[in-house]
Amino acid sequence: MKYTKEYMRLYAVTDRAWLNGRTLAMQVEEALKGGVTCVQLREKELSDDDYLKEAFTIKALCKKYSVPFFINDNVGIAIKCGADGVHVGQHDMATSNVRAKIGEKMILGVSAQTVKQAVEAERNGADYLGVGAVFSTSTKLDADSVSHATLRAICDAVSIPVVAIGGIGKSNIMELACTGVDGVALVSAIFASADIGKECRELLNLSEKMVKILN
Repeated sequence: MKYTKEYMRLYAVTDRAWLNGRTLAMQVEEALKGGVTCVQLREKELSDDDYLKEAFTIKALCKKYSVPFFINDNVGIAIKCGADGVHVGQHDMATSNVRAKIGEKMILGVSAQTVKQAVEAERNGADYLGVGAVFSTSTKLDADSVSHATLRAICDAVSIPVVAIGGIGKSNIMELACTGVDGVALVSAIFASADIGKECRELLNLSEKMVKILN
C-alpha cells in the first residue's frame, strides 16, 4: 500500500483514556464509520501479548473499511500483526534501522519537529511525517511545540506527505490553512467525543476545506 496524501486527511490516534465503558474496538469502528482516513494504534501500558491481540482486532476493522492501519513505536508488533505501517518518534529506533527491519513494503511514518529532522527522515526512508505539537496538548505533555512557520518550512522542504498533530480540534483546525499540511492527526478530539461518528464527519469536512486552501 502506497501512503498517499489522501490518507492523511483525518488520522486517528487511539487512546484508551476515554473508553467510558466501551471497548477500543467499538470506538475505532465509530471513527471509521465517521470517515477517518487512517488509524494508529497507540498503547503504552499493555503487555506485548495484549497489544498484539488488540492489534489484530483493530487491523481487521481497518481492513473492513479499507483504511490504513499503523502501530505506534512497536516495530515488533507491527511486523507480527502485519500492519500497513509503523510510526516512530525521534527518540525511538533510528529511521534507517526501522526501514531495514520492516522492509520496503511497510509504510513508515516518523515524527519531526524541525526541518533538519524532516529532511533526514525522508532521506532515511520515511513515507510520511507527523509534525507537532502544533497547538498545546494534554495527551502528550512532553511534546515539543512547533510553530506554524516551522510547519510550513517542513512541508516546503520534503516531498512526502505531512500530517499535523497536537491539540487540534474543530475550533482551530482552519488555522492550519496555508501551512502545506495534508491533513490532521487527532487523539482526544475524536476519542473523547460523546458521538465519535458525528465528530469525525465534522472534522473530516473541516480538514478537506483546510487542505483546499493550503496554497
